[in-house]
Amino acid sequence: MKVLATDREGGQHEFSFKEGDTLMQVLTEEEDIGIRAECGGCCACATCHVYVAAAWLERLPPQSDDEVAMLDGAFEVAPQSRLSCQIIMSPALDGIEVTVAPDWD
Repeated sequence: MKVLATDREGGQHEFSFKEGDTLMQVLTEEEDIGIRAECGGCCACATCHVYVAAAWLERLPPQSDDEVAMLDGAFEVAPQSRLSCQIIMSPALDGIEVTVAPDWD
């Protein structure tokens, strides 16, 4: 199963995932594409912010209250913004396309 990710410079990356991984784990384990994940996936920092391609949004569960709160303070939030630590990978997400959101540094 695959994730297609675009980094901040427009570079394309393909990652493999296992069911049950978080998207954040997938995007940080193999190479550095700019996901800092400072809180380690605890939904406490928004440094794993990504934009999910519109065609995939309806396949994701709704945002939790914690995710909404973290995104409220994130940089350049858009309708397709999600925290990658809150997306649990499943076969239904095979081929999902995401873009790393701009960093606030």
